[in-house]
Amino acid sequence: MQLQRQAQMERKTGETEIQLSLSLDGSGTYQIASGVGFLDHMLCLLARHGALDLQLSARGDLHIDDHHTVEDIGITLGLALRQALGDKAGIQRYGNALVPMDEALVLVALDISGRGHLELDLTLPAAKVGTFDTELVEEFLRALAINSGITLHARMLNGRNTHHIIEAVFKGLGRALRQAVAADERLPGVPSTKGVLV
Repeated sequence: MQLQRQAQMERKTGETEIQLSLSLDGSGTYQIASGVGFLDHMLCLLARHGALDLQLSARGDLHIDDHHTVEDIGITLGLALRQALGDKAGIQRYGNALVPMDEALVLVALDISGRGHLELDLTLPAAKVGTFDTELVEEFLRALAINSGITLHARMLNGRNTHHIIEAVFKGLGRALRQAVAADERLPGVPSTKGVLV
């Protein structure tokens, strides 16, 4: 396993400009400013519960809407995860979390497979949380999964409050990711019979 499981990423397009720094072996510290307040809150939860050190600054065309900024942050974070994981030798590979948030209950399971895929089963009662379009949760998670090479499943088992449901997803993602990237002392190589995870 890499001694320094860190990554720094920049993404600049005609729509967004993003700088990101990530450490998989952190203590859950974060400094996040995307211009999208609800997403900032969710990324703080992801970092804290995932024991990730995450610094993120983003500027986007928020005068249009939040879509480009949210999706591009998902892309950039996904690429940073992929880079920080390196050849994936010595990791647990799989992680899962069953997270309650008041009345909401969400299951998140993931496989650092090298094959990016999202299966999302959420019923979000509200189209917006504050000014945030809740359909962007799926856009963020898909961009993250595809660009990181993670197979990601998130399923709502119960919930009525949209904020609570989404918060449980991000907390669950953090906990599952923390488990999956942890060292496996019994299997020091790449955790696949193929010998690679791509």
